[in-house]
Amino acid sequence: MRIVAGRHKGRRIAAPEGQDVRPTSDRARESLFNILAHNPRLGAGDDGAPIRDAIVLDAFAGCGALGLEALSRGAAHAIFLDSDFEALRSIKANAEMLGELANATILKADATKPPKATRTAGLVFLDPPYGKGLAAPALTALTAAGWIAPGAGVSVETGPGEDFAAPEGFVLIDARRYGKATITLLRYGDDS
Repeated sequence: MRIVAGRHKGRRIAAPEGQDVRPTSDRARESLFNILAHNPRLGAGDDGAPIRDAIVLDAFAGCGALGLEALSRGAAHAIFLDSDFEALRSIKANAEMLGELANATILKADATKPPKATRTAGLVFLDPPYGKGLAAPALTALTAAGWIAPGAGVSVETGPGEDFAAPEGFVLIDARRYGKATITLLRYGDDS
């Protein structure tokens, strides 16, 4: 797996061994970031750019591919949440290898029962395990704990046949299928 674009373009990142971590494919990640870069309804900044200088939350982070991709493309800081020790080790190793450890906060946390936020994020990635119905409860919990800023762009990846309904306060912007995955893009806090 590689970083698709930005200052770390082409650099390899590693995922932990086994079936527990299922990183978003390079193709889906590239498509997602292209949508983010060109849809002003997903941007929290004054110029509508959701990535540049953003605080990013990568929940159910796995190997950290989404947050690291955002850092490569100009995000100011990425917060990675995962409850698996091997995933956390992988995120730390990948961030260190890319020289991004100073721009990363790596927390052992369950996204459905997160701690109180240390910072709010203007761009949020959720890639929970498929088929467990964790996306909506995680969004509700992350919002209640203060992790998601008003106006934030949110990307939720769900698996084949998995139903997902955004919690109250989130507005659907777009939804697309990439292989088995569906990526749903939302905006939090308003309907503009």
